[in-house]
Amino acid sequence: MDQRISFVTLAVADLGRTHAFYVAGLGWVPELYVPGEVLMIRTGEHLILSLWAETGFEGEVGPIRRGPGIVPITLAHNMPTEGEVDAILELARSLGADPVTDAVRRDWGGYTGYFADPDGFRWEIAVNPGPIGELVLP
Repeated sequence: MDQRISFVTLAVADLGRTHAFYVAGLGWVPELYVPGEVLMIRTGEHLILSLWAETGFEGEVGPIRRGPGIVPITLAHNMPTEGEVDAILELARSLGADPVTDAVRRDWGGYTGYFADPDGFRWEIAVNPGPIGELVLP
């Protein structure tokens, strides 16, 4: 089996709101959009972010665990400079993302902040120094 991920699939409560956030707000270009069902966005050469309406997700995958707290996953978008990190966090804030945390320098040497999309999925916007950081930048 090849060592890779082809899709990251997230169940979302309101696909229209999710489409507005990612496409109209962040300016991402959909590969596929079926209103009320799924939004697929190419996020890498061989990687698709699939945002799936909860009802369809549950019908195929199974019941979604619900309760207090944050969703136990983060997605990361790395940038080459701290200024670009700050600009993306500000864009998310202008789109109504809540919460948005300002970026800070981390003990491990990176510079990161977070925002939540309309369903609470946390996006880390980061500068990651060193070989791993170089690996994930185009």
